[in-house]
Amino acid sequence: MGTEHSKNEGQRSMVFLRKGPKLPAWEDALLSGREPKSLLKRGLHYVSLSLIMKGMTSTPDFLWGLSEVQKLNLSHNQLVVIPPSLGKLDRLVVLNLGGNCLKSLPKEIGLLRNLKVLFVNMNCLTEVPAELSLCRKMEVLSLSHNRISQLPLSFTDLTSLRKLNLSNNRFVQIPLCIFALRSLDFLHLGSNRLENIAESIQYLVNLQIFIVENNNIRSLPRSLCYITTLELLNADYNAIQTLPDDLYLLRRLRRIAWNPMDKGLHIAHNPLSRPLPEVVEGGLDVLFSYLREKKEHN
Repeated sequence: MGTEHSKNEGQRSMVFLRKGPKLPAWEDALLSGREPKSLLKRGLHYVSLSLIMKGMTSTPDFLWGLSEVQKLNLSHNQLVVIPPSLGKLDRLVVLNLGGNCLKSLPKEIGLLRNLKVLFVNMNCLTEVPAELSLCRKMEVLSLSHNRISQLPLSFTDLTSLRKLNLSNNRFVQIPLCIFALRSLDFLHLGSNRLENIAESIQYLVNLQIFIVENNNIRSLPRSLCYITTLELLNADYNAIQTLPDDLYLLRRLRRIAWNPMDKGLHIAHNPLSRPLPEVVEGGLDVLFSYLREKKEHN
């Protein structure tokens, strides 16, 4: 009787354990006595660690001792703060902090001198630390879906930056520091509060993709026409009435594009003055011919 009672109790305990909440991977590793380094994945090129969608509200302390990690993914958690200890991971090449609740970044992020890719999209940032400009190897930076309205002037030092996403923020004008980033080939400023594009845009001589959709822009500057590397120019959903006569110089724009993913000129949902709406309907060649003739007659 006693033996059978003990057996039933044991079975009930096992069922209880099975129904309990699953431990996060790092806690499971630590409770089983495993070394935290066992969580690292060693690929062909990088040592990586992914703690995506773990429901974390704070970062585990052991993380900052994993100095060999090069790719770290902490995205889609509920992190409110990244501690200064982040600076200890100075071998980081890729850091993903997207989809959290961060209101700021620690200035120690500037110690990550090997960082090339940084995602801090979908957070609650209102500003970016000037120290981020010390990450001189940075090539890809996404700050989209935050509450940022300006960037530090020191961003001019990010001379290796090629792709910059600032969409869905609160910019009223394009930050001056951006015009110094001559290596940029991708710039996304869609869904902000822009009212114009400065003539200085012409200094981005390597720009291939430029997105300013869903703003309050009234006209495109003539200097934009001198960025002959442009393959995609998206100015949909603005307040544009006229187009610059020199737009035909953008010969790498192959067509009037309607699908957001397509390369070409996106100019839909603007109050274009007549006869531009009808001309645009005819396609890019018709539009370019019209603008060229218009310029010759002026």
